[in-house]
Amino acid sequence: MSNNVIKTSEVSEVLRMQLEGISTDIKFDETGVVMQVGDGVVRIYGLHNAEANELLRFDNGVEAIVMNLEEDNVGAVLLGSSAEIREGSTVKRTNRMASIMAGEGLLGRVINTVGTPIDGKGKVTGELFEMPLERKAPGVVFRQPVDTPLQTGLKAVDSMTPIGLGQRELIIGDRQTGKTSIAIDTIINQRANFEAGNPIYCIYVAVGQKGSTVASTVQTLKEYGAMDYTVVIAANGSDPAAMQYYAPFVGAAIGEYFRDTGRNALVVYDDLSKQAVAYREVSLILRRPSGREAYPGDIFYLHSRLLERAARIISQQEVAEHMNDLPPSLKGKVKGGGSLTALPLIETQAGDVSAYIPTNVISITDGQIFLETDLFNQGKRPAINVGISVSRVGGNAQIKPMKKVSGTLKMDQAQYQELAAFTKFGGDMDKVTAMTIDKGKKNEQLLIQPLHQPMSVEKQVAVLYCGTEGLLRDIPVEKVSEFEKQFLFTLDVNHKETVLDRLKNGEFNDEITAILRKVAADTVKQLQN
Repeated sequence: MSNNVIKTSEVSEVLRMQLEGISTDIKFDETGVVMQVGDGVVRIYGLHNAEANELLRFDNGVEAIVMNLEEDNVGAVLLGSSAEIREGSTVKRTNRMASIMAGEGLLGRVINTVGTPIDGKGKVTGELFEMPLERKAPGVVFRQPVDTPLQTGLKAVDSMTPIGLGQRELIIGDRQTGKTSIAIDTIINQRANFEAGNPIYCIYVAVGQKGSTVASTVQTLKEYGAMDYTVVIAANGSDPAAMQYYAPFVGAAIGEYFRDTGRNALVVYDDLSKQAVAYREVSLILRRPSGREAYPGDIFYLHSRLLERAARIISQQEVAEHMNDLPPSLKGKVKGGGSLTALPLIETQAGDVSAYIPTNVISITDGQIFLETDLFNQGKRPAINVGISVSRVGGNAQIKPMKKVSGTLKMDQAQYQELAAFTKFGGDMDKVTAMTIDKGKKNEQLLIQPLHQPMSVEKQVAVLYCGTEGLLRDIPVEKVSEFEKQFLFTLDVNHKETVLDRLKNGEFNDEITAILRKVAADTVKQLQN
């Protein structure tokens, strides 16, 4: 009887031997079922642990991003066609936040919101890093002051509403007033930096535009050699609303890749009005409560969390390593001293800057360039309204010679526009008023610039010096553009080293101004003969 007694130690030994080598880690995919699908939005049951902004994947490869977390279901937006997705379709969690693969291989390419190339040049090559679409903006501790200019090549902008690295400058105006042209000219003007080995990488985000318009823009950038340092993200009007909504975040993520690896980047959001419309569409289908003017109440938060990501990061390596929410793929590669500058575009209705979306974005950005239809129709290019346009960074984002030359220009032009309005009523003018109007007219003519012909900063300083110092008083208004051409030609040929190169390096003294005055006087004489 005693021989049949089973010892506990023996049983545990046998069990241990049998269980050895068996993995005890439980691996499972959390899957959900589509309850409802329509208008690019799906409601899913069963994803109890899904997180906001998490990427989901359907069996047919289409991806979706979680936007709403409700008690009994998850609301997600589709990044692709909903044609093959039906009630009862299964969807899996990826346990990854929505992200984009960024790297040098994107330069010169046109991609869509999910990072797929749409330019017919095959796959994106080179090393790519995963960058999250949504990311906390750098804190105040990590930011440097905005004190280095980003030259647009446009006299009116660089002199009166200058833009600095890390700034957010809004370009606002009605449709067909030249908003995109300012952004494209700014990108083209970075060619000189690229050739000098100090590139400012550009990201152009086209939201809700026609495919033909985007193709035309890409062609323009190619013609001027700007695609070498530019990435174009296209979310066309025919794409789902979610693709248009997320496109600016993709632009910000790619810009942050360059910024966090110690380079300078510029991102153009063209335009955020269309992103707002796409967000409203998605939000109302998801039954998010609407706010003022039937927009969702958090539309301000949408634009603020996007634009706050523009910053110039401090240069200390060790501090930059501890930046907020650093993507794991960039660990060890982060360098301080990079910057991300944002140029958001907003379309107004009949010049109404006090509408809901314009006031939102004006309050988030560091200044705005306001383009006016009337000025555009009068042939003023760029059609900037000097009175409403402002840069809150001001002279900090200008080289010293430009600061000196343009100091009074904005005030002079605003004064001229007021006086010009009064003189329409007729009546006699005193000598001082007549001189102010004459100077204003000629300065206005000097600030006109042909499309896609940005001007180097030293030439801008030389030309504007003639205007602000009243050196054009003896020639008629219609000869101002001819004066500009001859004056710059003479400087290029005879005074490149003595004047232009020194202005570029920040020198501005009596010797330089004496040469500028002499060349201007000689040019005026030639035009009078």
